[in-house]
Amino acid sequence: MATTVLPAGLTGTPTASQAAVADDPYKNKYLIAIAVTLAAVLELVDTSIVNVAIPHMMGTLGATLDEIAWVSTSYIIANVIVIPMSSWLSAYFGRRNYLTGSITIFVVASFFCGAATSLWGLVFWRVIQGLGGGALLSTAQTTLFEAFPPHERGIGQSIFGVGVMVGPTLGPTLGGYIVDAYAWPWIFYINVPLGIFAGYLVWTYVRDAAYHVKATSVDVLGIVLLTMAVGSLQWMLERGERFDWFDSRFVTGLAITSVVSAALLVWRELTIDEPIIDFRILKSRQLAPGVLFAMFLGLALYGSVFVLPVFLQTLHGYTAQQTGMVILPGALASAFTMAIVGRLANKVDARPMIVVGAFLFLGAMVQLSRITLDAGPNELFWPLIMRGVGLGFLFVPLTNATVAGLPMRLIGQGTGMFNLMRQLGGSLGIAIMATMLARQTVVQKQLLTEHVGSYDPTTMARLGGLTKGLVARGIDAAIAKQQALMIMDRQIATQASVIAFSRIYLIAGILLVAALPLLLIWKTGRGMIGSPKVDLH
Repeated sequence: MATTVLPAGLTGTPTASQAAVADDPYKNKYLIAIAVTLAAVLELVDTSIVNVAIPHMMGTLGATLDEIAWVSTSYIIANVIVIPMSSWLSAYFGRRNYLTGSITIFVVASFFCGAATSLWGLVFWRVIQGLGGGALLSTAQTTLFEAFPPHERGIGQSIFGVGVMVGPTLGPTLGGYIVDAYAWPWIFYINVPLGIFAGYLVWTYVRDAAYHVKATSVDVLGIVLLTMAVGSLQWMLERGERFDWFDSRFVTGLAITSVVSAALLVWRELTIDEPIIDFRILKSRQLAPGVLFAMFLGLALYGSVFVLPVFLQTLHGYTAQQTGMVILPGALASAFTMAIVGRLANKVDARPMIVVGAFLFLGAMVQLSRITLDAGPNELFWPLIMRGVGLGFLFVPLTNATVAGLPMRLIGQGTGMFNLMRQLGGSLGIAIMATMLARQTVVQKQLLTEHVGSYDPTTMARLGGLTKGLVARGIDAAIAKQQALMIMDRQIATQASVIAFSRIYLIAGILLVAALPLLLIWKTGRGMIGSPKVDLH
């Protein structure tokens, strides 16, 4: 009688379904892809969906704008702390248990976020939600590497990439609709049925990793140092602009804490046998430049994604839902491109595709930099389509080639670092773009004001026309002149903002292209995952 060898995580006498999985370990690959991608999308949507509900939360909870910002900040900080630990946690608890448990934590916390009656109660549950959600990116991505056969891993990553790209876009659109149609707690309650469905699929079809070895000890000091390093850095990036960066002792203290903790963390993890983050894998000539490029990708992508909604909502008066509808075609173009690129990822060298994607992104940013106040959705359509296609060429080839050659037991560590650097790059990009936007607007307004004076005939004609128009509406002449001056000042400020936005778009595109020389360090552009010949220890 033939003996059925069970996959890792399945023990005892095989059932019919277990035997089927043993005969074909990739049988349920698409169900697994749906489960983990749905979980990752829920995590990503909750990063941005709360932004549109902030005014409603302030009214309900009696919070100031500065206080309500913690609803977003606390979630993101908790998230980035867990991301680099997710591989170790997955190995320690077992992948299926860890993923299902994380989804459960996320769902329960989502319910209590919606039910919160105080600001700090909501912030507490957002922290718990972020801790649960941190597993849903890297662990999901690692799961897909094993769920698909080697020649189809590009397809698995393209499915995941679609969720990563479309998720942040859905946040404002979905959030705007829910808040308008129902109430802000429902932006959290919607996670409950979807999370239960994803958790059921994960528990039913996801297997424990066949390559991980469970640690026999818990590196408590490493966890503390990681929390201090990443948490302080993220806190600094989230709040730095509000406190005027390094003019504030608080921000300076966060920076020092982050640097010192990070240095001690690296020393600690390199000197123990069972680290929570295996920095030794950065010896790989694929991984090190790949994760650095991922930081530049996050910086350019999230920076530009942050700037465009601000442009549309502050200068064009769009609602969050209208903004989401403008951005959505580009996200769909990205998803469509990834579906094609995913099938080619293991057959074509990644480097040419990444170069094409970077220059398409740059071209889109150049076109967006020429957008004026008169531009409408039609003028934005093609630049955003081009940006979406460019990102579609970037994500899957970059991910596959970055972890190429790593043993399967280290894929989780590799994807954890990749996602951490992309997330931190995104936070850095948003912080830089927000600071530059504020300062460039002031600089450009000063430059424009130099050309507006009482001796400039065009200025005087404009002022006279505005004054006459206000007088014709029945306003006193003296008051009309003052109001005309105020209108001109607002118009100058608006034009200064348009120029500032255009500079930022260009910088985002240039930064991504500037990272391309990192690809020269790679040994290969092929996505050869899990080579048994490579050992970094």
